[in-house]
Amino acid sequence: MISKSQVQNSINLVDYQEGPIISKTLIDKKVGAVTLFAFDKDQSLSKHTASYDALANILDGDVEITILGDSFKLKKDEIIIMPVNKPHAVYALIPMKMILPMIRW
Repeated sequence: MISKSQVQNSINLVDYQEGPIISKTLIDKKVGAVTLFAFDKDQSLSKHTASYDALANILDGDVEITILGDSFKLKKDEIIIMPVNKPHAVYALIPMKMILPMIRW
């Protein structure tokens, strides 16, 4: 978690690392969460579903996000919504950072 009422530079809160995908939870509540991720090139999250709508906001790099079998390539400053309970996957084409707010309806 990060400190409340304090200005932060989101892109500097996580670093790229060879091996594991790095994540940092910024907010975690019953109604949803906000998580910051850093993926190295070729790192991925395999196809899965989530009980939240998730807004992938790309802060750095390029990523391929697949939703219901449709592939979308996103780059810095682009966003996409991954709908609740719909299969999706994430693949970093180059080192990539994203912030992922997830909201339960």
